Amino acid sequence: MIKIYHNNRCRKSREGLQTVQASELPYEVIDYISNPLSVKDLEEIITILGIPPMDLVRKNEAIWKSDYKGKELSNQELIEAMAAHPKLIERPIVIHKNKGVIGRPKERILDVI
Repeated sequence: MIKIYHNNRCRKSREGLQTVQASELPYEVIDYISNPLSVKDLEEIITILGIPPMDLVRKNEAIWKSDYKGKELSNQELIEAMAAHPKLIERPIVIHKNKGVIGRPKERILDVI
């Protein structure tokens, strides 16, 4: 089953969801804003994506600019920041069969479904 970590307020995330829906494969939508991800969840996602935690951070978010920008943070501190402030997480994230991508651009989603 495909998992899409989704923020409905984000146009790019909505486009990613449409791409997943068009595949006609079974999928699960995880609204990580309403149901924040745990540190463990984020660690697992980052492992599947094969990226450093910093690559999952939305650096244009106000909370990033006010609280984190310019600070030297460990990978663990970055993950804890994303768990505490879900808006910091890039979206959408699509995972299928232990492969995953950040769906920007949305065509990247086709690489895993």
